Amino acid sequence: MTEEEIQNLPYRPCVGIMLCNQQGGIFAAQRLDGYPDAWQMPQGGVEKGEDPRAAALRELEEETGIPSDAVTVMAETEDWIPYDLPHHLIPKLWKGRYRGQKQRWFLMRFIGEDSQINIHTKEPEFSQWCWMPSAELLDRIVPFKRATYEQVIRQFQGQVG
Repeated sequence: MTEEEIQNLPYRPCVGIMLCNQQGGIFAAQRLDGYPDAWQMPQGGVEKGEDPRAAALRELEEETGIPSDAVTVMAETEDWIPYDLPHHLIPKLWKGRYRGQKQRWFLMRFIGEDSQINIHTKEPEFSQWCWMPSAELLDRIVPFKRATYEQVIRQFQGQVG
């Protein structure tokens, strides 16, 4: 694809979840796909006509097994936060229809027990998970998502812990 073709592609609507425990740790999971050294917070696409908050709760359960009654939604980002995929990934993801994602992020407090977390879901995306401080998460995220994570952490700063 040419640069012009890429720039004309839309962003895929997506949600992200910054899930924090009572000690201020952030839920992070190691990806199973092409970036095995990369960790991320739960995220996923918004279905047509779906409310972003409902999408966030659905994605959280699909990816981590955490039910909605085990979290409290504390905040959400003021606006959608876009990121561009590296050019070599565009044809490989979502059939080349998107240049990246625009994400609405939700800060959630985990009020359940760690035993409720199950990443061995019907369609697993992660190999392992842990509670991680924000600085470590920024060091371990794939580089093309780092600016997004910095913005999310900055917007939710002071509400974690």
